[in-house]
Amino acid sequence: MTAPLASTRILITGLGAITPLGSDVETTWRATLAGHSGVRALDQPWADDLPVRIAAPVTTELPLSRVEARRMDRCSQLGIIAAREAWRNAGLEEAANRRTHDPRRVAVVAGVGMGGLSTTLNQQETLRTNGPRGISPHAVTMLIPSGPAAHISIEIGAQAGALSVASACASGAEAILRASQLIRAGEADIVVAVAAEAPIVPLTIAGFAAMRALSTNNEHPTQASRPFDTNRDGFIIGEGAATLILESEQSARARGAPAYCTFAAGALTTDSYHVALPAPHAIQSARSIEIALSRSNLTAHDIAHANAHATSTQAGDLAEALAYTKAFGDHSQKIAISATKSMTGHLLGAAGALEAIFTVMALVDRLAPPTINLNALDAGISLDVVKQTPRRLATGPINALSTSFGFGGHNIALIFQSDTEPER
Repeated sequence: MTAPLASTRILITGLGAITPLGSDVETTWRATLAGHSGVRALDQPWADDLPVRIAAPVTTELPLSRVEARRMDRCSQLGIIAAREAWRNAGLEEAANRRTHDPRRVAVVAGVGMGGLSTTLNQQETLRTNGPRGISPHAVTMLIPSGPAAHISIEIGAQAGALSVASACASGAEAILRASQLIRAGEADIVVAVAAEAPIVPLTIAGFAAMRALSTNNEHPTQASRPFDTNRDGFIIGEGAATLILESEQSARARGAPAYCTFAAGALTTDSYHVALPAPHAIQSARSIEIALSRSNLTAHDIAHANAHATSTQAGDLAEALAYTKAFGDHSQKIAISATKSMTGHLLGAAGALEAIFTVMALVDRLAPPTINLNALDAGISLDVVKQTPRRLATGPINALSTSFGFGGHNIALIFQSDTEPER
């Protein structure tokens, strides 16, 4: 292990995603800028009796071998697809052939909210109907939450750790934060920060519906997710995966890898308030932003864009808006804020990683993506939300924030920085 390097500059050198909007980052990003919705009516027979019959599924065919499809839960399948794209995108497939990085200095951190949920439910039903002899020998390795990290680390040969984090809907953001900490602690040079979720099953939908957390706008699926809107009535469950390659500047420069932007810093706090509800005073969620700013050597006025967690629930959106107001003061009304769950739905444990990618791409293209379905801003929210169409961001160096909040009071803020001319 090398000595800790707290001041190490960390670059984002690769991105990968599979989402309700597309099978890769480029397709997903273009659909987001165009304001497309990935929410649709569920056509599975099991959805007929549910109070909520809409979701945001991945509809593209998964590019997997028959063996991979049989031995991995859908959560791991989505995760490895996103990781493969990011690994290629970072030039690490070719780099492996040239031996330009040491596998002992490569790690994986995977954020997972639910894990192998469909495998758990399917195998439980198999046990009930066919008995123990019907259970797959791969059942345990398919359902464990560490599945995505394990499969990805095996494929790329990562030997500096394969970690899994579970902080509900903040899991993806926490994976990025923990990845950066591994690099700054001197434990790794390259970390694959991935998050995956495949929660579109009857139990999850029925459970969230019982909590009154989901939109019941079954008749108008594409209009159901409406963050910050006065008529919002809950979130939409989505599935997918997203991956960011975090790499020390020294490693990236040594192998000639271009970067999308810099990961400046992140912070995590906990409400210690309620297992499901956000703290209405938003003290700790605001503090996560303030700590991230301090660690980035920035002030509130240095943030130009933010991708909000904004799930489209009444309590969650109000609490997040208050957190922004507390952390940024009057400047909160000058930050171009995007709520992309209006298009993707809520990918639960994978949401933070996908929204971090959107934040990175906003810096690269200098475009804040739109928030669709925002017809009337909630009177209790005083934020500058980007509505309906993308907004051009300023030229020159720019800083952007991504916030994620999860059941249990998990609050995570991530800050990304871009130079005048992005290398990508």
